[in-house]
Amino acid sequence: MLNRIRMRNIFPKSIAISVSLVGIAVFAFVLPSQGASVKSRGPLLNEPEREEAFMDWGLGMFVHWSHDSQLGSVISHSMVGASEKYLRRYIEDLPRTFNPEDYDPDEWMEIAKLAGVKYMVLTTKHHNGFCMWDTDTTDFGIMNTPYGKDIVKDYVDACRRHGMKVGFYFSPEDFIFLHRMGETVRRVGTSGREKEALLDYNKRQLDELFGSYGPIDVIFFDGGEMEALTQYIHEKQPDCIVTRGEMETPEQKLPTEPLPGPWESCFTLGTQWQFKPTNEDYKSGTQLINMLIETRAKGGNLLLNVGPEPSGKIPFEQERAFRELALWMFVNDEAIHVVRPCPVTGEEGIWYTQSKDGKSVYAFISKFSGPEDRWEYGQRKKILLKRLKATPETKISVLGQNDRVLEYREEVDPQSRFKQTPRGLEISVMRAQRIYNNKRWPNTVVVKLENVEFAAAGN
Repeated sequence: MLNRIRMRNIFPKSIAISVSLVGIAVFAFVLPSQGASVKSRGPLLNEPEREEAFMDWGLGMFVHWSHDSQLGSVISHSMVGASEKYLRRYIEDLPRTFNPEDYDPDEWMEIAKLAGVKYMVLTTKHHNGFCMWDTDTTDFGIMNTPYGKDIVKDYVDACRRHGMKVGFYFSPEDFIFLHRMGETVRRVGTSGREKEALLDYNKRQLDELFGSYGPIDVIFFDGGEMEALTQYIHEKQPDCIVTRGEMETPEQKLPTEPLPGPWESCFTLGTQWQFKPTNEDYKSGTQLINMLIETRAKGGNLLLNVGPEPSGKIPFEQERAFRELALWMFVNDEAIHVVRPCPVTGEEGIWYTQSKDGKSVYAFISKFSGPEDRWEYGQRKKILLKRLKATPETKISVLGQNDRVLEYREEVDPQSRFKQTPRGLEISVMRAQRIYNNKRWPNTVVVKLENVEFAAAGN
């Protein structure tokens, strides 16, 4: 039996009021009141100071989770092209067995914080239309499952307990809405007769999400009427940062060159956003580290996805990858948070970031992280940084180590050194901190260079 059943059918009501509400919204944007600010007369945008803060965060955790995680299928998209029998079972039967009794968002936050994550983004509603909060807009949601509790509320509360920035994913496209209008479920090519009613429906859902849980830090729109809803959110909560819908958000790829302005790239840990119990191929922790380094060198944020099991637990394999990232971030987070791109993103086998105040440059020495040319513990490397030059105040160090001791080797001096040469700044540094028991840690070493300058190309 379901713990709590509330069968609501407000669908005809949503159609009836759509024209009046949409008309009001358009009037507000096109004909602002006499006392409106200059900014309100044009498209509303992310506040610049909020975008600056967003760029400081660097790393986020995406969470794709819905009632079809029970099947291990692609989230939502199995509805497209599905038979009526499949859709009936998906809509009517599947919610009756969704009971994530092991859902503990505090556990999510603990893993995320350890990995250096600064903000979370939860799928409040994906394309299937299944709502993960206590909504009055539809009966297709978490409150009509055996679980019967507001997933979003507990998630928001946990974010705030752990000092994590709160983010929502929200799909303006809604397959259950299409289906109940008699439309064939699809992402493109509908008749369009649902457009006004759906816009109103989405606004009422955003009213709930942005009126019930206090200030929200980030929203990620995905498809549909993103522009109108972006404006709607800027009106409701001007401090909320809109990522997809307002800034570049490359998916499953990194740009070849830095992009203008703030941007965010999102990646799965495997081949699927939602939990996939078999036939999955996960990225290693080393791959996550390298992706994060490249993203930050190019001035973006990295949003790494987890797909919880139907129980609410983060899968073992995904947690392990985040824990390897956590170890690296425990040593090197200074080079990832509150940094900006450098005049050059890097050179062969090396990436650069710089502190926000420009006083420190971080060189990510990735050229020795492969199995063929591994940087062994206690081994000194000489590296030429062709685009950097020293000043009288230059200092260098390896992040995480004190440059004074190599364990069990009192005769060894591990101090970092540098000298300026006509070809560039030559640094001589040693891996002098034991991270793995076997002393063969494969991940990138980061060198901090204080008070250096970037040389012009060719100098």
